[in-house]
Amino acid sequence: MAVTDEVLVAKCQEGERTAFELLVQKYQRRIFQLIYRLTQDSDMVEPLAQEVFFKAFRAIKSFKGNSQFYTWLYRIAVNTCLSHLKRDSPEDPWENPAEAAGANQHSDGLQPDDPETTLLRKEFFKQLFGSLRRLPDDLRATLVLREFMGLNYEEIAEVMQIPLGTVRSRIFRARAQLRETMGSYLCN
Repeated sequence: MAVTDEVLVAKCQEGERTAFELLVQKYQRRIFQLIYRLTQDSDMVEPLAQEVFFKAFRAIKSFKGNSQFYTWLYRIAVNTCLSHLKRDSPEDPWENPAEAAGANQHSDGLQPDDPETTLLRKEFFKQLFGSLRRLPDDLRATLVLREFMGLNYEEIAEVMQIPLGTVRSRIFRARAQLRETMGSYLCN
């Protein structure tokens, strides 16, 4: 029988470190993905994740359960990433995710693409992530939570601590700006 987040959080608040280790194991991969999607800096994923979990560990006693644990943890991760991006924003830290993920394979991972398809995919991802980088931080974070992390609008509102209407507005504006900057890369 799986132990719920609520039980693990309660045990953490009582000082049981193994409960927190279980929460880390459960959410580590998702936090890594979120950090990478927001920063596009694979070298910073692990250090930022450590920072996120350290902050969560230090603040776990103040978690009141008014939201789901994972939305609280995502909020810490988003805020940590946004602070990092403002503090340490190099000229162009964004990697080509197509290369990092082995872009010369089909999505099923079975056959390599032909060179033309590989080149087109690399160009598309370069344009996409360049466009994402140019979005204001609040729009980028909201869009990443929706499109890459799969959160629904209510969950995004919890993570970002903003009204639901603001979530809708930010996603609409982010998508519109991406459509504008992506131009010829998008199908009509």
